[in-house]
Amino acid sequence: MQRPALLVIVRHAESARNQAKKGSVYFADDAARRVVRGTPDHQIELSADGHKQAAETGLAIRDRFGIFDYVYTSGYERTVRTAEGILSAYPPEERERMKVRMNIFIRERDPGYAYDMTQDEAEAAFPWLNEYWRTFGGFMARPPGGESLADVVARVHTFLSTLFRDRAGQKVLVVTHGGTIRCFRFALERWGYPQAERWPPGQSPANCGVTVYRCASSGDRLELEEYNRIYWTVGSSEDGR
Repeated sequence: MQRPALLVIVRHAESARNQAKKGSVYFADDAARRVVRGTPDHQIELSADGHKQAAETGLAIRDRFGIFDYVYTSGYERTVRTAEGILSAYPPEERERMKVRMNIFIRERDPGYAYDMTQDEAEAAFPWLNEYWRTFGGFMARPPGGESLADVVARVHTFLSTLFRDRAGQKVLVVTHGGTIRCFRFALERWGYPQAERWPPGQSPANCGVTVYRCASSGDRLELEEYNRIYWTVGSSEDGR
């Protein structure tokens, strides 16, 4: 076997920023961003509902998949806390058998200079941005000062290469971000550029959405078994960050 036997990818639970932005690219107004303004992306906390989502998801993951060999997070606060919530479903003796690691290659896309802006502020600061985005599309275009999803694929590919080399035959859980999950799918499922441009309606990964890949019988590739399954019953967010 040249690949992990099982790769389970989970989007982080609802964050305070998800709650404030309500699925929008930018903040609606100054009131909407007040709670999280000035907090860097890697320090954004989970919401109260987010903690519940992670705990409920953990119960289902343990029941379905059992113990993992390795658990990876992006190191961002919201993925670390989501992983902790998931692992809280396991008794101490089982948690001790799972190695938890942070990997910077699976962090969220860098949002650039417009990170804390409202819609009006972004349009005033970057009046050319909408036309640029329409020209290059949502996979290739870079937010000002940030990364394109194509940039993120490069580091996701590096992460996967490490898994293929070091975790062959093992069970791996990854807790990461919405945009990064699109890049995992691009790399693992050999998507073309048009397919990666945007999520189809209703297909963007939900908070704590669970995506499953298993190693094919040939041993040389991971095959998608299930995408974006939800196990929790509280809260909701469709924001890709």
